[in-house]
Amino acid sequence: MSRYIMRLDDACPRHDREKWQRMEELLNAYGVKPIVGLIPDCRDPQMEQYPEDPEFWDRARAWQSRGWAMALHGWQHVYVTREGGINPVHQRSEFAGLPLDKQKEKIAAGMEVFNAQGIRPVAFIAPSHTFDKDTLRALLECTDIRSISDTIARAPYNKYGFTFVPQQTGKARKLNLDWVTFCYHPNVMGEEDFLELEGFLRVHEGEFVPYPKGQTKRREDVGDKLLRLGYFTMRHIRRKLSGK
Repeated sequence: MSRYIMRLDDACPRHDREKWQRMEELLNAYGVKPIVGLIPDCRDPQMEQYPEDPEFWDRARAWQSRGWAMALHGWQHVYVTREGGINPVHQRSEFAGLPLDKQKEKIAAGMEVFNAQGIRPVAFIAPSHTFDKDTLRALLECTDIRSISDTIARAPYNKYGFTFVPQQTGKARKLNLDWVTFCYHPNVMGEEDFLELEGFLRVHEGEFVPYPKGQTKRREDVGDKLLRLGYFTMRHIRRKLSGK
């Protein structure tokens, strides 16, 4: 039986409060404790469409007190390179391709905001899933974070001094893997998305687990590497066919 993790991205003061509230109530109803990617100092132009919520950080602290895992979701959520790094889901990044000192500045600035707001992140989530080895070095030098919510694998594994908890799909669906993380963006969810998610939660309620804490000793194996190869091969083919 698979173990499912719910991940929610792009939490910040400018958000669709109604949709986030709906997601919160839905997860609470089924006892699901997600990991939430919080943007410390969001400057993403796409977020400007949402009104600023003066109570956002109070809500984030309330999530944390209820056992939701907090994650450092980059710094400003602004893409400055066209690099994919070591997890090239997209060819854009806030981190990958930048010098180590620049990445350390971003990580340290994000942590300064979290420290001021009483947020204790247990993991790092890179915007658009893209980061490189210098991002990991910056995390090692500037934070206590030793967990990454990302990459394609069958189950959590240890590499570069971090536990990587794989994130394989953008919606709740059954996959033949030991651990599966669903990544949702409540800001842009539609009615059908919420209904499909609730249907999955109703059937698989007992299979959701909190984001794992601590380090795993498991190393990535051939199965993980083949899964990753297949995933990125298919993404490459789709890009070619779409002309992007």
